[in-house]
Amino acid sequence: MATEVPDANLTMLSLVKEDGELDLSLARLPMPEPREHEVVVKVLAAPINPSDLFLLLAGADLGSAKTSKRDGLPLVLAPIPAAAMRGLGGRVGRAMPVGNEGCGVVVRAGTSAEAQALLGKPVAMLGGGMYAEYRCVPAKICMRLPEGTDPRHGASCFVNPLTALGFIETVKRTGHKAIVHTAAASSLGQMLNRICIADGIPLVNIVRKNEQAALLKRQGAKHVLVSTSPNFVKELRSALVETGATVAFDAIGGGDLGSRVMGMMEEIAVEGMPEYNRYGSDKFKQLYIYGALDMSPTAFIRSRLGFRWSISGWLLTYFMLDAGEEVVRRMHARVAAELTTTFASSYSHEISLEQALELQTIAAYDAKQTGDKYLIIP
Repeated sequence: MATEVPDANLTMLSLVKEDGELDLSLARLPMPEPREHEVVVKVLAAPINPSDLFLLLAGADLGSAKTSKRDGLPLVLAPIPAAAMRGLGGRVGRAMPVGNEGCGVVVRAGTSAEAQALLGKPVAMLGGGMYAEYRCVPAKICMRLPEGTDPRHGASCFVNPLTALGFIETVKRTGHKAIVHTAAASSLGQMLNRICIADGIPLVNIVRKNEQAALLKRQGAKHVLVSTSPNFVKELRSALVETGATVAFDAIGGGDLGSRVMGMMEEIAVEGMPEYNRYGSDKFKQLYIYGALDMSPTAFIRSRLGFRWSISGWLLTYFMLDAGEEVVRRMHARVAAELTTTFASSYSHEISLEQALELQTIAAYDAKQTGDKYLIIP
């Protein structure tokens, strides 16, 4: 039987105006009606991940942001620099719902057996638009959670856990034996560290601060390097020699850290060659850029890399499409089984939809500080 739900659905919307202004608001939209294979989920928790921020904030100048009200609900207006507007043409004039993932309870279901089986059940979802009181999604994209699952545990079932597992699957498919990971003290990085320890995969963690290194070492990480340390290059060489890592996953994007890591991989490979080759080593080196914590240009010292290398983007959505349903089902099953251990997430702040539009709060979660993770409780 369908559960009573209100007529309106409080939803967060991000709009880029033609005049170069961000319009970030809450709006009461009509309650969605599920089609045959869909369910309506009452959202109980949704995390703010770094991957949510560009859609949410559109690169706006938050220092010049102002708050107001529209229909009695919070409104944030901020100018978008011309450089950022050049990449936003496809979304100008379109009010877009925000929030990659979340969890909740199914309160309405379509007529299909798949949808009806989820009625009244706790589920996790990946599909956008989760910063809302209710979300209508296809039943097939829901991950059924055990009865009694704390929404705080179920909210982050997809983006970080599946990305970390996707890295492992990618490495196995491409024949690499060890991994280098940047910004490794993030929630995702901590999960990847736990997976690698459990699965016996050597991992080189790169962080920016000593306290981040200490955090990972307390969690059992063997190789933790601080990129700002004067000993970084020496320690990177030692870690790459010991692990034999030839693949790196970079959350930073901008700057030259990826180039420095790849260059050191090539340097070590060249030293192990039996004879000189002007084209460098035959050791294949791979860098995947999956994040954009630094929006500056990505810099590479081409002459240090030889000719056996590749640099490409990595996105969970495309990985899952390429991997196929069997692999994705296996990943889902592992996440569900290890939800409170390997894939546990912790949050420093729990906020409402209204609080998420306070300027001080926006500045805090946009800073993307390690250990400072926000959870929206609609």
